[in-house]
Amino acid sequence: MRTASRSILLPIFFFVFCFTAYCNEQRRIYIVYLGEHKGLKSPQEILKGHHSLLFSVKNSEEEASGAILYSYKHSINGFAALLTEEEATKLSQMEEVVSAFPSEGRSSPHTTRSWKFITQEEGSKGSEKNLIGSKAKCGKNVIVGMLDSGIWPESQSFSDRGIRHFPKRWKGICQEGDAFNSSHCNNKIIGARYYVKSYEYYYGPLNKTYAYRSPRDNDGHGTHTASTVAGRAVRNVSALGGFAWGTATGGAPLARLAIYKVCWPIPGPNPNIENTCFDADMLAAFDDAIADGVHVISMSIGTTGEPPEYSKDSMAIGALHAAKRDIVVVCSAGNDGPGPATVTNLAPWMITVGASSVDRAFDSLVLLGNGVTIKGQTVTPYVLNSSHFYPLVYARDAVHPGIPSNISGQCLPNSLDGDKVRGKVVLCLRGSGLRVAKGLEVKRAGGAAIILGNAVASGNEIPVDAHVLPGTAVSSDDAIAILKYIDATRRPSAKVGSARTVLGVTPAPVMAAFSSRGPNRVEPSILKPDITAPGLNILAAWSESSSPTKLEDDHRSVKYDLYSGTSMSCPHVSAVAALLKSLHPDWSSAAIRSAMMTTATVENARGEALTDTSGRVAGPMDYGSGHIRPAHASDPGLVYDASYEDYLLFACSSIGAQMDPSFRCPETPPSPSDLNYPSIAVSHLNGSVTVRRTVTNVGRGPAKYRVTATEPTGVSVHILPQKLRFKRSGQRRRFSVTLKVRGRRDTPSGDYVAGSYTWSDGTHVVRSPIVVSLA
Repeated sequence: MRTASRSILLPIFFFVFCFTAYCNEQRRIYIVYLGEHKGLKSPQEILKGHHSLLFSVKNSEEEASGAILYSYKHSINGFAALLTEEEATKLSQMEEVVSAFPSEGRSSPHTTRSWKFITQEEGSKGSEKNLIGSKAKCGKNVIVGMLDSGIWPESQSFSDRGIRHFPKRWKGICQEGDAFNSSHCNNKIIGARYYVKSYEYYYGPLNKTYAYRSPRDNDGHGTHTASTVAGRAVRNVSALGGFAWGTATGGAPLARLAIYKVCWPIPGPNPNIENTCFDADMLAAFDDAIADGVHVISMSIGTTGEPPEYSKDSMAIGALHAAKRDIVVVCSAGNDGPGPATVTNLAPWMITVGASSVDRAFDSLVLLGNGVTIKGQTVTPYVLNSSHFYPLVYARDAVHPGIPSNISGQCLPNSLDGDKVRGKVVLCLRGSGLRVAKGLEVKRAGGAAIILGNAVASGNEIPVDAHVLPGTAVSSDDAIAILKYIDATRRPSAKVGSARTVLGVTPAPVMAAFSSRGPNRVEPSILKPDITAPGLNILAAWSESSSPTKLEDDHRSVKYDLYSGTSMSCPHVSAVAALLKSLHPDWSSAAIRSAMMTTATVENARGEALTDTSGRVAGPMDYGSGHIRPAHASDPGLVYDASYEDYLLFACSSIGAQMDPSFRCPETPPSPSDLNYPSIAVSHLNGSVTVRRTVTNVGRGPAKYRVTATEPTGVSVHILPQKLRFKRSGQRRRFSVTLKVRGRRDTPSGDYVAGSYTWSDGTHVVRSPIVVSLA
């Protein structure tokens, strides 16, 4: 009887389960984008219109009302709602709908030295207060919106000492929540909000054991980026162990901060190791930030995998609406380098930032038993007894049976055999898994110390870590040398010395291996990244609820931490944008982007060509226009300006999308290459092509500019006219650039070659890179 009953119930249960799973699988959050709002409407009228549109594909008004998560009601017209694929398709086919696309989760984690290094590298002397910072009043009253993981408001970096009153244009709020109330906002942090609806639909209710349902930062990433942009000067700070000691400051220390928490931990082991940021939540934050009155939006967030086209990209859509209001949007390029075509955040109306090094290292010597000394880097506060050598073992030779050979040397969790590593220095290789987790595995197995060896792709680049045991990290060449020593020695041994902070390291800057590279996968006619800035081993404020490694088993707490990524380079450029906004309040967002790009340098501090971590000369696909120079950007001479309508025309020709329903695409829109951008990119050139540009004189008065060009290999560059005369500031002049394939070709088809052209009046140098791939 029991058996019969079970045989009946099992199919019923299976049917119910599968039906529920099928229904849940079909319903997901879609963003339905409608462009700009038409006319003045109240939030209630806008919501009613969105409900009406939803009702056209739903069975009832109640179902339509219950399906909506966000109604974008300020500058962005659209909504996020639970839809089936069929419902989303029906909506996307309606005339008033620009696009309908799923709300995906994006990744985030894409200083005492970086700002000083930037000013020194510019060739400036003395305190940065004598440079652009003082001219721009340190960004006073400029509002920077941070879309990130929140903020740790108690940090000294966010003190409002000496800052009075809110800026008149500010219209935002201080949203309360877990461990965060209105008193945590001040004249520095003037507003804070959080957005979690799309995240919670996907993952379920937020787990408050490892996250705050409020603007408070449990991760550290948002606090780090916010203080890099606008942190106050705080003396005598350092990372754990006293490394990088000095005065920490942001680039625009008197700018105001508006916090928009959109990134949340991914449930599972070590949930705060990686955050995710959902499109629907981010677009809601964009909509609020624009209405709140920010001047700059900083987003150290990116996509993984194939990038969406602009009309289905929440960050591109939000940035387009911001650009219409001359809000500068700065984004990270991504951490998927050094492979080609890995760069993310590809719209021309946002600034995309790569990452490079500063002139600081944290040297730690490794002495091998054969007397060879190798220089590593680390910021772990733990030190081995230096009076004797320790046995040295390669992780591959000390793993449990059954560990696959292709990952056996990487010290992945629970891979090491304690009997084989106890009391030894263990050589682990980078690759799969987290760097800090490799150290934790060595400690779990009883190892005395870790030597972390770079993969070949990472070359000499060493992001330092506060490991949970003694240890250091070495370059790929040095890792190979240690492996050879182990293989050739019966009883290999090593000492790992303590670390020290070293300044004045050369060459610097160097392009980081992790920094994502071009070309642009959505529109090859736009060069990305745009520019590079410091992003390797940057010290900034940190959340005191997060350990320096973010590992669950690491219970250490720090107020400042060293962190690496284009997430760190992005806020450097955001700070410069804030300074330029203060100095030139009438400049458009495109003019500010142009000023930074055309004054960037392609040389390191020694006056030599910028290189990557392998020593290879870098190029525009690595760094865009070059390394940022704030003081030069404050007086660029000429700028390449662009309007909202220019961007809409670009979208018409680039992706065939009408991104604003009120703006009809012409039958023959201008070529994407003709967008007035401060760089030129041409793909699959066959014969010749002519692109057109317009420059605006932003100097003090009349000027005369002459052009010179460095031609890409196998391509001639002809510019007309070769002289531009300006009678007054604000005057515009047009010119054309013709690129032509030379008769004899040495470059394989599809490969990119690089050159540049430069306008100069004897004082200003306005440089633009050229990249061309041949058909």
